[in-house]
Amino acid sequence: MFDFSIVTGWIDNLLRNTLSCPGWLTSTIECILVAVGLLLAYTVIAMFYIMYERWVCAWIQCRRGPIRVGPAGLLQIFADVFKILTKEIVTLWHNDKFLFWLAPFFVVTASVLTFACLPWGKGMQVIDFNIGVFFIIAVSSLGVLGILLAGWSSNSKYTLLGAMRSGAQMVSYELSVGISILTVVCLAGTMSISGIVEAQNDGWFLFKGHLPAIIAFVIYIIAANAENNRGPFDLPEAEHELTAGYHSEYSGIHYGLFYLAEYLNLFIVSGIAALLFLGGWMPLHIPGWEGFNKVMDFIPSTFWFLGKAFFMTFVFMWIRWSFPRVRIDQMLALEWRILMPIGLVNLVVMALCVSFNWVF
Repeated sequence: MFDFSIVTGWIDNLLRNTLSCPGWLTSTIECILVAVGLLLAYTVIAMFYIMYERWVCAWIQCRRGPIRVGPAGLLQIFADVFKILTKEIVTLWHNDKFLFWLAPFFVVTASVLTFACLPWGKGMQVIDFNIGVFFIIAVSSLGVLGILLAGWSSNSKYTLLGAMRSGAQMVSYELSVGISILTVVCLAGTMSISGIVEAQNDGWFLFKGHLPAIIAFVIYIIAANAENNRGPFDLPEAEHELTAGYHSEYSGIHYGLFYLAEYLNLFIVSGIAALLFLGGWMPLHIPGWEGFNKVMDFIPSTFWFLGKAFFMTFVFMWIRWSFPRVRIDQMLALEWRILMPIGLVNLVVMALCVSFNWVF
C-alpha cells in the first residue's frame, strides 16, 4: 500500500535542500499548504454531503430529489451556496453583537480542528499525536460553546431554549461517545489514531473485538447521532416548537457557517467510526486469503477511508429519515438510564477480554 509520507517527505526535502529555504520559512510554507488543503477539503466535503443527503433522503422517501439546476441537479449546491453568500446579514437590536458574530466561527473552528486530526490514508495526516484520541475528544467538545453563545447572544427565548437543549444533549451524549472510544482504546492498547488503525491490519475491530466491540459500535452510532443534533434527536432545532432553534436569528453567511459545520460534523463522526471500528484506511484482509489480500492492497488507502466514512454517513442518514423525533425526556433517559450504564459495563468486559486475551 502506498505511503503518502513519501510525498510529504519529498515536499519537505524540496523546500529545505533544493530551494535552500531556511527552517522557519520551510515550516511556514508547509503550514500554509496544509491549511489551504484542509480548508479546500472542508468546503468540498461539506458541499458533497449536502447533495449526498438530498439524494439519500429522496431515495428513502421515493422522490427524485434535485433535478432542475444543471444536469441531474448536480449544480443545485452551487446555486444554494451563491444564494447564501448573497443573502443580507440581518443586524438585531438589544443583543450581544460580539458574541453573536463570534458564535458561528467558534462552531466552525471546533469542527476544523477535529477534521484536521483525521488520517485520510497511510501517512496522509497533519500530525500524529500519541494521544490523538484524547485530542479529538477535547476539541470536538468545543462546538457546544459556540451553540450556547449563539442561543444566549441572540436575545430570543426560542434560541435560548434551543441552545439549552443542545447543551444538555451534547454534554450528555459525549459521555457515551467517550466511553465507546475508550473501549476501542482498551482493545488497541494505544491512543494514537495511526496505532489504532495499524492494530486492525489483521482484522477490523468490529469483527475481532467480540461482542463488546459490537456493543460499543452500536452505542457510538446512537450517541454520535444525538451529539450532532440529527434526527431523531434534532430537538434543539425542533421546527414545530422552536422555529429553527439556536440559529433562528442568523441569516446569510452566518447561517451558512452553522450549516457547513453541521455537515462536516457528520463526516467527522463517520470518519471516527471508520477509524475505530472499520479499520480506517486499512484494506479488508482475511487471514489465509493471500491472493485476495494482495488485490485489496492495490486499492489506495484514501479510497478505503472515504468509502467507509461515506458508508457510515449513509447509516446516519438512514436513521435520520426513518425514525420519528423523540421527546426531550425520552432522549435524556436513553442516555443516562440505558446507554451510559451499558457502556460502562461493556468497557469493563472489554478490559477483561484484553486481560485474558479473549480476542481474535
